[in-house]
Amino acid sequence: MTRVRVLALPDGMASSLAITLDALETANQVSVNGGRPAPFEVETLRTGRAPAAAFGPRDLLIVPGLGVRSEAELLARLATPAVRRAAGIATEARAAGASVAASCASTFILAQAGLLAGRRATTTWWLAPAFRRLHPEVELVADQIVVADWPIATAGAAMAQMDLMLAVIARFASPGLSEACARYLLLDQRRSQAPYMAVSFLAGQDAQVARAEAWARANIDRDFGMDELAAAAGLAPRTFARRLAGVCGLSPVRFAQRIRMEAAERLLETTRLSVDEVARRVGYAEPSTLRRLIRREARRSPAELRRRPHGAGPTDRL
Repeated sequence: MTRVRVLALPDGMASSLAITLDALETANQVSVNGGRPAPFEVETLRTGRAPAAAFGPRDLLIVPGLGVRSEAELLARLATPAVRRAAGIATEARAAGASVAASCASTFILAQAGLLAGRRATTTWWLAPAFRRLHPEVELVADQIVVADWPIATAGAAMAQMDLMLAVIARFASPGLSEACARYLLLDQRRSQAPYMAVSFLAGQDAQVARAEAWARANIDRDFGMDELAAAAGLAPRTFARRLAGVCGLSPVRFAQRIRMEAAERLLETTRLSVDEVARRVGYAEPSTLRRLIRREARRSPAELRRRPHGAGPTDRL
């Protein structure tokens, strides 16, 4: 049995905490119903209270979403005594050999504690520029929903807490139990945050990248080169590529593709234009190129995009 401490942060994201506890309870119940022992012993831990027993190498600490709406709020929360204590608890857990998992903005707590240095990690996509700026020592993989670099695992935005919990159940119980919980909870497998990432929001974090984005949208119906895109930003191509990687985590080619795809998605969702005409309007002479791009980035077909409801924006609490 794995002893799990779930850290309940003051003003943390209530749904993230609830998802954690519900997923662990579901795993225990499904296991017991199948004639097997419950795999998890769960304790909810408050930052002002010590755990009932010291951490051990077979334990797991889970830090659900911190619950912030802006970078400024994040930085203020990271400086509070409660969050600093949370970082200390995570440090204590790892020093004792325990595993640690965190999602959304709480990944900053692990980074602040130095636990992610030299590791691969993810975070909520709209705070990725801040994460890269504050923690260049971490290999951020912002398009991934879960990065399970055990003994530490991190997850992306908001409801990625459930994806993180399925990874936890697979790791500390079994992949079969994780799949059973996913079926019980009616969850689809999701591997990437890319379909939900808004390039405009990320580009807006840097004035020169924002200029390049605006120029690309103004010239979206033609095939332009990456040197032209860099010139629109007022930067040399290599400097632009470095700046873009830091702000958006994208190469110039992927940046242009994301802009074209976002425009195509809007046309598919709001008009009855054919895919051929949509492809032409976003700069692709061959509709097959757009179809491949949509399947790769959105994990859907153009026909499915016409029926897709709009997702939540970057003002969600994470």
